[in-house]
Amino acid sequence: MGFTSGLVLTLCTISFLLCIWIVIPAPIFALLPLSVGTPEISPWLLVINITIATPLIFVVVKSQSNWAFRVSLTLIISALILSALPLSQLSQARSKADQSMTLNLSQDVLKNPNLDRSKFRQQPFNFTDAFRGFTPVPVRETVDVTFANPDRRVTLKLNVYRPPTIGNYPAIVLVYGGAWQRGTPGQDATFSRYMANQGYVVWAISYRYAPQYHFPAQLNDVRSALTFIQQHATEYETDVTRMAIMGRSAGAQLASLAGYESGPIAFRAVVNYYGPVNLTAGYYDVPTPDPIGSRSVLTDFLGGTPEEKGAEYAAASPLNAVRQNLPPSLLIYGGRDHIVMSKFGKGLAKALTDQNNQAVFIEIPWADHAFDSVFQGVSHQFALYYTERFLAWTLR
Repeated sequence: MGFTSGLVLTLCTISFLLCIWIVIPAPIFALLPLSVGTPEISPWLLVINITIATPLIFVVVKSQSNWAFRVSLTLIISALILSALPLSQLSQARSKADQSMTLNLSQDVLKNPNLDRSKFRQQPFNFTDAFRGFTPVPVRETVDVTFANPDRRVTLKLNVYRPPTIGNYPAIVLVYGGAWQRGTPGQDATFSRYMANQGYVVWAISYRYAPQYHFPAQLNDVRSALTFIQQHATEYETDVTRMAIMGRSAGAQLASLAGYESGPIAFRAVVNYYGPVNLTAGYYDVPTPDPIGSRSVLTDFLGGTPEEKGAEYAAASPLNAVRQNLPPSLLIYGGRDHIVMSKFGKGLAKALTDQNNQAVFIEIPWADHAFDSVFQGVSHQFALYYTERFLAWTLR
């Protein structure tokens, strides 16, 4: 086997081993970036695989006796098929998401002429954006604003992202994820800037972490942030009558609880990206594989098992907060999520609609947990398309 055929075989093997994570869930936390990220960069992988496969086909035709080239072609075609899977599911996923929006909100949401759609994404996925990314947008940022000092030991801060020009705007309270153990208000800054440029004030807040602090400390911190926001709304150009709360993962659990309870702010919308909603069921029904050790995360957060802390598990579950007359909810989950399985989000959506609330459940079939960590990725483009329309309609 010559140098050329050996190099080609190496490249094709690497591409196949990378693309296989599009369909294989991460067995351990260290490998989670692969199962999360590869579906999101699948357009890049698709182009790379096509670029390799095209000349290789001609080489194999001319060198039928060279086993290395034949194996290479098999590997690269397999990688090509794997990298095409997310995009191949895009049309059906869009159809189901459109149906959910129309059925549970209004037929006008996606095409409402009364909404300013000039800044909306025109399609759930744009191939060009996947490669060039999103153009940076001008916004006004105020970071590290102290809003609470619980126990006089932890200083809690928030970031505020405002549109470029002075005005009075609807707002989004943003709660980050991180298994209730880590994160910063700035970790989703690209999203915050994007939404600020869309015409929202984004309040990215923080909270105390487990295992040092157990629930409900985190929810109390969210409540403190909301009180601060209500008191300083005018200073930061926020219309408190048009506000949504949004969270990711652990942040979505906190955002949902705060959005569904009576508090200092009457939210008009709740956005839940892959958040835990039934913590008791989540303790007993863990995914396979379970890359983050779900039971350990929950016991760190709540201070024990469901047998030991049953009341805390119940109080921390947004499913148990469901009642009538709640704000509309948008729930977006990955179909391949092995941290918070999508069936839990679907269950919350059903519970909400059974109580005559408006709830849109969208499943992205190829996506894993934290799919929006790749901002221009396939899944986040898809989620953003519906999120910006949902927020424009609910905060109109």
